[in-house]
Amino acid sequence: MNEPDQVPGLLERRRSTPSRLLGGPAPDIETLERVARTALRVPDHGKLQPWRILLLRGAPRQAFGEWLLARRAAQQPPPAEAVIDKERQKMTTAPVIFVVISRIGDTDRIPELEQILSGGCVCFSLLLAAEAEGLGAQWLTGWPAYDEGVAAHLGLSAGERILGFIHVGHAQEEVPERVRPEFAEHFQEWQT
Repeated sequence: MNEPDQVPGLLERRRSTPSRLLGGPAPDIETLERVARTALRVPDHGKLQPWRILLLRGAPRQAFGEWLLARRAAQQPPPAEAVIDKERQKMTTAPVIFVVISRIGDTDRIPELEQILSGGCVCFSLLLAAEAEGLGAQWLTGWPAYDEGVAAHLGLSAGERILGFIHVGHAQEEVPERVRPEFAEHFQEWQT
């Protein structure tokens, strides 16, 4: 595990490992709990804790992936077989999936957007914590994050929503670097 003085390096080398490249062995429960515990240390205006994490691994993860495929295949109009194959790779390859769920609290006091952003920080922190443990990870959303049937299947309450599926495992091959934004195009100092 990286020491705190290694955080800048961790951030500079961070990259998503496509879920199709994530394989076993699955991290043990102690590692997964450490990753999740670390990820919950995010900004949280009002201390509302407007998020929670579901862990999908082993047979339940596989069953969820197969359930998703069946749901996708049953949609009208049915998707092409290539789409189903892509979904199969996405949801059944990585040995672990963290599902980050937003649960909005007191919006009279703390704006809903700030609570959602806090949940987004949980998603990103899961990526960083997995990287710090020597694991690969990818944050996915797609249609399952917005599907009411998926939310019901996972037991979400009214007012809860999926912010992301964080796929975690060991990279099965080298993950190529992608083109990064030109810093000067995205950063400026405000002048009066």
